[in-house]
Amino acid sequence: MRIAVGQFAVAEDWAANLKSCQALVDEAVAGGADLLVLPEDSMALFIDEPMRIAEAAQPLDGPFLSGLLERTAGSSTTVVVGMHEPAGDGKVHNTLAALRDGALVATYRKVHLYDAFGARESDRVRPGGGEPVVFECAGWQVGLMTCYDVRFPEMARLLVDRGAELLVLPAAWVRGPAKEWHWEVMVTARALENTCYVAASGECGRRNIGASMVVDPLGIVRGRLADGPGLLWASADREELAAARRKLPVLANRRFFVDPSMR
Repeated sequence: MRIAVGQFAVAEDWAANLKSCQALVDEAVAGGADLLVLPEDSMALFIDEPMRIAEAAQPLDGPFLSGLLERTAGSSTTVVVGMHEPAGDGKVHNTLAALRDGALVATYRKVHLYDAFGARESDRVRPGGGEPVVFECAGWQVGLMTCYDVRFPEMARLLVDRGAELLVLPAAWVRGPAKEWHWEVMVTARALENTCYVAASGECGRRNIGASMVVDPLGIVRGRLADGPGLLWASADREELAAARRKLPVLANRRFFVDPSMR
């Protein structure tokens, strides 16, 4: 599988962000990508007034996602992109949408909300129902996670239990003391402890670190971006995945299993 991971500085204007996403889609398609991963909430970002996200939220058939669906028509490249959609009662869902050839192939609504480091995502966002979402892309099983989800290893394990061979992780990872280290450690750990690939896209700009990366099943970072806009390229290889799981059979050797029920 040929993977592209894009990062850019998300603005408040959804139309400007749509153009940025479309440009990355065009570049990924031209480069023969099977999968393009874009950041969490690529649709709009309000740094100083986060409650405004409810005003900017759009349904899945709104103009932002429709504009991206049109851009993928006629292409085999799958695009995973983050957005906010209305959830009722003035709240929104933090949603990932997977698009291919003009159609919506999967959606995931973020389960673990970022109520940490002084932030309160739950004040404006309603969590999803918790069902692991895995879909097929170029013959691979791909699991969906969003940002803060990476701090919960059981989330990744549930996806791998559902057959995921590659975990996709769009994020808007906020800067702060040791936060870049947290990001790298946990993205790498989720790959290594599950012997799977992880493709993580980070929003860059005034608030967030960027630092997109692709990690292989033995925890080796195959490529990364810094803190500016760009497109990262990497590959996932089925023989490499099988060899890693033979060499490090942690999935076969484990003694405990994750209970998928929500508390």
